[in-house]
Amino acid sequence: MNFYSTNGQAPIATLEKAVVKGLAEDKGLYMPERIKNLPKEFYDNIENLSFQEIAYTVADAFFGEDVPAEDLKRIVYDTLAFDCPCVKVTDNIYSLELFHGPTLAFKDVGARFMARLLQFFLKKEGAGKVNVLVATSGDTGSAVANGFLGVEGIHVYVLYPKGKVSPIQECQFTTLGQNITAVEVDGVFDDCQALVKNAFIDADLKAHMQLTSANSINVARFLPQAFYYFYAYAQMKKKGLADQLVVCVPSGNFGNICSALFGKRMGLPVKRFIAANNANDVFFKYLQTGKYEPKASVQTIANAMDVGDPSNFARVYELYGKSHAAICANISGATYTDAQIAETIKEVKAETGYVCDPHGACGYRALKEGLKTGETGVFLETAHPAKFKDTVDRILGDDIEIPAKLQAFMKGTKQSVPMSKDFASFKEYLMAQ
Repeated sequence: MNFYSTNGQAPIATLEKAVVKGLAEDKGLYMPERIKNLPKEFYDNIENLSFQEIAYTVADAFFGEDVPAEDLKRIVYDTLAFDCPCVKVTDNIYSLELFHGPTLAFKDVGARFMARLLQFFLKKEGAGKVNVLVATSGDTGSAVANGFLGVEGIHVYVLYPKGKVSPIQECQFTTLGQNITAVEVDGVFDDCQALVKNAFIDADLKAHMQLTSANSINVARFLPQAFYYFYAYAQMKKKGLADQLVVCVPSGNFGNICSALFGKRMGLPVKRFIAANNANDVFFKYLQTGKYEPKASVQTIANAMDVGDPSNFARVYELYGKSHAAICANISGATYTDAQIAETIKEVKAETGYVCDPHGACGYRALKEGLKTGETGVFLETAHPAKFKDTVDRILGDDIEIPAKLQAFMKGTKQSVPMSKDFASFKEYLMAQ
């Protein structure tokens, strides 16, 4: 399958080029030339399929023309070595728990899938070393670092905003060593993302080293996240609750909800979607006004969504023919302050016993406020609440348990490279590698 750029000024790319290069030459994001509808029989029988079987069917629609079936099946099954259950919170609201992977966050699937697909292409072509640049506001860095850890021929540079990720998140990508380098940027997430994007188009750097990204700007990172939505639908169908299904996605850089919208275009019978934002409400305001006006991000307790210029808006805009009306027909929005997020975490725990992380709390609240009669809602619990232990403990007046997987990261020694947000400094550093 071929891919085109959302900016429309770059050559058509193969899947391999889209994965290996990450960003198109014109700074646009790659989009598949077509999105296949999955057959009716698949949806009729989906509740009887395993997570891996569902994911392979979805993956084949995007990658099957370019990756042999045996290799693609191996990549999918290796990626999904864990489950993501839908857990009942109230009578009409369920949590899709995406925190059962290696780093206890939803981005584990996209990162693991991309690492294995990129390695497949490198071995196929006998290519040299590839350098992965990834900007993170929290969970992307840990998922990518652990997904690529020890993968031969690939070095990962994780750029993160100093003092603006949780201590546990930071431990998950600064303590690994090997082929993982953490770069601590004196700025915000948008500064990290700008450094990555500028590196991709710098002629000197492109001549010096082969670069790609593992942010959701890469098609191999964001597309596999569609697996979650098909699996959620299958679980809700098995419960007899899929006829009026509303899915709420806590949204920052919009890669996750973008993959969901691709799923809907493939025929996934979700009635509608809600994009839940924290105080970084650029998309929410776009829905209200029809004007997309990026702004500097603000720091919140739901830090993984602290994005003031979400990259994947370009894909959403393209997917719906650049029509504000078409987007609004499928997606509504919600935005919450830190005080509202904290209030929701307390209320959910008191009323149901369920502990949300700050991002999941946005999703739950949007469903509670926005579900209509007869609808059932699923919100994405995108990370284990212990990844935000200080925040959640303070809100609940509790001491939530840290899972063994997270405790293991906390025993490591921090290793990071301090960096200013000035591109010249970052370029000088990379040119020396």
